[in-house]
Amino acid sequence: MKTKSIAYWTTTILVAFFISGGVVQILQYRANPHGVVPVLGYPMYFFAILGVWKVLGAIAILVPRFPRLKEWAYAGIFFDLTGAAVSCAAVGGYGAYAFHVIAPLIIAGLTVASWALRPPNRTVGVLFPAKNSRPA
Repeated sequence: MKTKSIAYWTTTILVAFFISGGVVQILQYRANPHGVVPVLGYPMYFFAILGVWKVLGAIAILVPRFPRLKEWAYAGIFFDLTGAAVSCAAVGGYGAYAFHVIAPLIIAGLTVASWALRPPNRTVGVLFPAKNSRPA
């Protein structure tokens, strides 16, 4: 059980590091989103919106309780990361394009691992009920 707990917190903290990208997008740091805008074609306000949701999602997966909120946060982080990978792949990438496709997919994998390793007090309920159980 201790190994599972260590794996959970390691993956969760790595995913929560996602917050730094959100802060940078909110502040609209020139080295971050401005280089992406001409290539991907998204407006700047889109990155500010994503930044706010990234920060809120990272906070949601770290705070205790609120299991349903955590489910939504994990889903949002996963959708953001896979969407980023697909967007970069669709335009043929920019700069070190393979990195901009592979890196979000790796973090998406860490997100799935963090979600799957959650302790019972951080889950909404039973994912797969026992086959022998009867409805109440």
